[in-house]
Amino acid sequence: MFTGLHFLLTYTCLFKCDHCFLYCGPEAKGTFTFAEIDDALRQAIDAGIDTVFFEGGEPFLYYPIMLESVRRAKRLGLWVGIVTNGYWATALDDAELWLKPLKVAGLDELTISNDEYHSDEPSRGTTDNALTAAKSLGINTSCIWVDQPESADTECNDHVKVMFKGRAVELTESVRRRQYSVFRECPHENLAEPERAHLDPFGNVFVCQGLSIGNIREKSLKKIKRDYRPQDHPIIGPLLRGGPAELAEIYGLPQGTDYADHCHLCFLIRKELLSMFPQYLCPAQVYGISDR
Repeated sequence: MFTGLHFLLTYTCLFKCDHCFLYCGPEAKGTFTFAEIDDALRQAIDAGIDTVFFEGGEPFLYYPIMLESVRRAKRLGLWVGIVTNGYWATALDDAELWLKPLKVAGLDELTISNDEYHSDEPSRGTTDNALTAAKSLGINTSCIWVDQPESADTECNDHVKVMFKGRAVELTESVRRRQYSVFRECPHENLAEPERAHLDPFGNVFVCQGLSIGNIREKSLKKIKRDYRPQDHPIIGPLLRGGPAELAEIYGLPQGTDYADHCHLCFLIRKELLSMFPQYLCPAQVYGISDR
């Protein structure tokens, strides 16, 4: 069961990227207070977590909270990473000013989103400044490049394909559609024994964004892990037995041939099931519906 926990420090972001599967943006609601993070970190230690990431949204928008969270996590003995779009690295000297306190606090890794969704000129400007400054300070770095749906591989560290969920469902126009029945597995998440989970500002614990297995404000993270019975979960169970196609068949939802991939079908089905399973499919804003 998962030993990594990714804090969605905030749903707020400077950008409204087309590929964002959390519908993050300037108007998105939900940000951790430090007290909430402190409580969650203590629960994480009790639950056997050894690795945490702070991401979003854009975590650097709440820099003091992020910085103190890194300090606290390191004092508790956790390995700590941050995922950012690097907007703050407007000059190399400035980037070093942002990163030095994080280095002192013990930050282990900085991951930069570096693709055409975040910049018209990837691998230049703020991204280069952030990566160069981090390396000069001895902080491990990596970058994430999300491909355009129709593009071939290009040169970057960690290539990932667009996952057609959240706002990214709007990118499916140029993608070949297939019959629902071919999507008989979840190829991206190990739902039976997840290695990491995400925690959002409302306390939801996700094994896939928007797919909750509990809330740490109602039940401790240790108990959520201990009591996880994936086969009994009304969404995860069908996904394990037969993927998104099984989910569609069980709940009698539209099937047809209009789906780009597994995530596309799964997301659209889950969105249809929001009112039936609000405790498992939440918050509604990650499905493009304002609920707060």
